[in-house]
Amino acid sequence: MNSMFRMFRPGYSRINTHILLGTIFAVIVFIPRHAFSDDQKRLDDLLKMLPDHPPFTEWLEKTGEMPPDYGRLQPDARVRSVLEPRLENGEVTAITTPEEWRSERERLLAAFRQWFFGTYPQNAGPVTPTEIEEAALPGGLKRALVLRFGPDQKARLYMELYLPHGPGPFPVFMTQDNHRMWAMIAFRRGYAAVVYAGADSRDDTDSFVDAWPEYDWSKLLRRGWAAGRCLDYLQTLPQIDMNRVVLTGHSRNGKTSLMGAAVDERISAVISSSSGVGGSMPSRECGEHLFAEGIENITRVFQWFHNRWRFFAGREHLVPVDMHHLVAMAAPRPCLLSVAENDDVENMWVAQRVYLACRPLWALYGKENALGILWRPGDHDTHTATIEQYLDWCDIQFGRRDGSWETTLRLPWNWEEWKQNYQNTLSPAQAEDWNAPSRIQRWSSALSPERRVVVSETVRAFLGIDLPRGRPDLMEYGKNLDYVQTMLGQGGTAKGIDRQSTMFGDYIHADLFAPSGWLEDGRRHPTVLWLPPWNIPSGYSASYRRGEPFQRTCARAGYIVFCYDPIGTGRRVREAEDFYERYPNRSLLGFMVRDAMAALDAMEQHPAVDRDHIYVAGYALGSLVALHLAAVDDRPAGWALACPPLPFRLDTDTFLTGGILRWSYDSMLLPQLGLYAGKETEIPYDLDDLYACVGHKPLAVVAPQFDRFLPAPQRNAYLETVSAIATANGTRLVIRQPHAYNHFDQTAQETLLDALREAIDR
Repeated sequence: MNSMFRMFRPGYSRINTHILLGTIFAVIVFIPRHAFSDDQKRLDDLLKMLPDHPPFTEWLEKTGEMPPDYGRLQPDARVRSVLEPRLENGEVTAITTPEEWRSERERLLAAFRQWFFGTYPQNAGPVTPTEIEEAALPGGLKRALVLRFGPDQKARLYMELYLPHGPGPFPVFMTQDNHRMWAMIAFRRGYAAVVYAGADSRDDTDSFVDAWPEYDWSKLLRRGWAAGRCLDYLQTLPQIDMNRVVLTGHSRNGKTSLMGAAVDERISAVISSSSGVGGSMPSRECGEHLFAEGIENITRVFQWFHNRWRFFAGREHLVPVDMHHLVAMAAPRPCLLSVAENDDVENMWVAQRVYLACRPLWALYGKENALGILWRPGDHDTHTATIEQYLDWCDIQFGRRDGSWETTLRLPWNWEEWKQNYQNTLSPAQAEDWNAPSRIQRWSSALSPERRVVVSETVRAFLGIDLPRGRPDLMEYGKNLDYVQTMLGQGGTAKGIDRQSTMFGDYIHADLFAPSGWLEDGRRHPTVLWLPPWNIPSGYSASYRRGEPFQRTCARAGYIVFCYDPIGTGRRVREAEDFYERYPNRSLLGFMVRDAMAALDAMEQHPAVDRDHIYVAGYALGSLVALHLAAVDDRPAGWALACPPLPFRLDTDTFLTGGILRWSYDSMLLPQLGLYAGKETEIPYDLDDLYACVGHKPLAVVAPQFDRFLPAPQRNAYLETVSAIATANGTRLVIRQPHAYNHFDQTAQETLLDALREAIDR
C-alpha cells in the first residue's frame, strides 16, 4: 500500500500513474454489481422506514456512507454482564481479570469511536490560561478564565473556578455552564467547584471543530472531552486534589459526563443524572417498543451523536456497543446513576438491568459499592435536595465521611430467589415441537369447547390469575390529581375529544377518551380497551411518539377509549416493588390480565359503552396481554394486535430477540417461563392456543417487516400458523405487514385501526 502512495509523489512517472489509475478503474469495474446494489438496498430500506431528516441525508450525500451489512453483525438483544461480551465470531467469552477488562475496554472504546462518538484528538497539547479575572467571595474566590489549546491555540474554552479559602488540596466538583447553581452547593460544602462552557447555555466546543477539522467528533463527545481540558489546567494548581475529581451533569449533560469519564480517566468519579438514551440507558432495551425515546427520535431531534448511530434505528440489537458499556467505561471509578420513577427519558427497569450488567465489573476490582443508583420520585426535574444527595455520595466515595452507599433494586429482578419460593402446581407437560403433528392437527381444526376450557385453565394456573376479585361500582374517590396527570402526559385537552376519569377494579385510575359529547349523550358507543407496552415512566401514554397518542387517534376514529396504567408503570410503579414477596405464585403479567378483566367489568358498567362492541387493542407487551386475555375472557367483540411477539417455541434465540428469558429472567413479568429456558417445547401452552381462543371474532394483526422481535424466517411460520388457525375457527382475520420496524407512531396506529375496521366489516 505504501508503494502505491509513493507513485503519486512529485516527479514520479506520469505514464506509471496512468497505468495505476487504469488498474484501479478496472478493479472497480469488475467488482460485482451486487456489492453496490446490496449497500444501496439497505440504505433505501432504511430511509423508507425512517422519517425524513435532512441533516442525516445531507451527511449521507456528502460522505457516501452506507449502512453496515446488518447480516454480518452479531445480534445481542439483552443487556448482559459486560464481563461476558459477544465477539464478532459469535462466541461469548468470560473476562476474569482486570487486565482482560483493559483489553476489552480498548475494544469497546474503538467501537464507540466508530458508531457513536466519532474520532477525536488523543492529545490536546499545551493548555494556556488567558483572560484571567478574579473576584473575592464570602469564604473563597471566583476565577474566570479562557483556556487556549490545539493547533495555533485555535480552540478555546471558558471556565470558572470557585476556590474555598485555605491551602487545600480540595476535591473538585465539575459540571457544565447551566448547572452553575449545583456548583454553588458544592462550593459551600468545601469543594473546589468548576463550571465550563460545554452546555446549551454556553458552548465553546464548536471552536474545537475549527482547530481540528480532520476529526468527525460529535457534539456531546466534544463537550465531554472539554472536561479534560479543565483538568489540564487544574493539575497545575496546588490547591486542587487531582485524585478526587467528580464530573456530573443532568439530562444531555449527564450523557456528556459519562462520555468525558470514558475518554479521560483522570476523572475520579462520575454522576450521570437522568441521562437517558445515549447516556446510561441502552437503546436495545429502552427503545420505541417500550414507548421510550429510542435511537430514531433522539438522532432526529438532536444533533448530539455521530450520524452512524442512526443506522441502527429499529435494529438496536445489532449495535456493536451500547450504553451499559458507556457506564462500564467508568470502572472501577465511582459511578452514580440518578434515575427518577416517572422520568420519560429513562426507565427504572432498564436502569436496574444496567446496574446488574455492570456490577460484576466493579466487583472484579473489589469495589462493588462504588457503583450505585439514586432513585428519585417524580419526573425529570432536580432540586437542591437532589444535589445534596449527590454530594453525600461524593463525600462517601472520597472518604470525607464514613459509611457506604447501598443500592436497593426497586423492581423484581432475582429469578433464582423467586424460583426458591415458587410452588409449581402444574403437571409436567409432554414435549411438543412447534411443528409437531398434534399441533398441526389443532391448527387445522376448530377449537372445541372442551379444548378451550383446558387452555383457559392452563393459562390461569400458569399466570397465577385466580385470586379473589370483586366487581365494585365505578367511583371517583382516589382519581389522579391534575399534577399527576400532567407528569404522566395523560392530562390536557384536545379539540374534539373529551376525557373522563374514574376508578375501577382494585383501586385503579382509568381515563376514558371519546369524541366530544359521546360520554354524556345518553347513547352507547363502540369502545376500545387500550393495552399499552411496558412503559414504566408514563403508563398508557407514550413518553415519546410521532403524532398523536393512541388514545386520541383511536377516539378520532370513532371509539371511546378506556385507558389505565398497567401494574408497575406510570402512577403504579411502586405496586411492582416486593410483588413476588406478596404473591410468590403469581406473576406481573397475570395481574395485567386480571386488571384487563376488571376493565371489562368497568366498561360494561359505563352508560356510554356499548357492551356488545368492546374491542381490545394492544401493542408489543400489550398484545401479549391481549392474547392471554382472549384465553380467559370471551367478552370482547374483537382484537387488534400491533407487533405481537413470537410464540414461545419459536423464540429460542436469546441473542436475536432475547428469547423467553426477556419475559422471565430479565423482566420478571412472567418468571414461570424461566423454568422452561432451553426446553421451550415443554411449555404447557403457546400463543397459537391463544389465537384459537379468539374464535370467529374479528382479529387484526399488524406485523412490520423489520420487527426485530419478530424476525424471519420464524415470523413467516408464525403468521402462516395464525392464518391457518383463523381459517379453521372462522376468525375474521386481517394481517398487515407494513415496510416498517417495531414502533407505534400515528401511521402505525392508523394502520392498526384500519385493519380492525376491515376485520369487523368482513
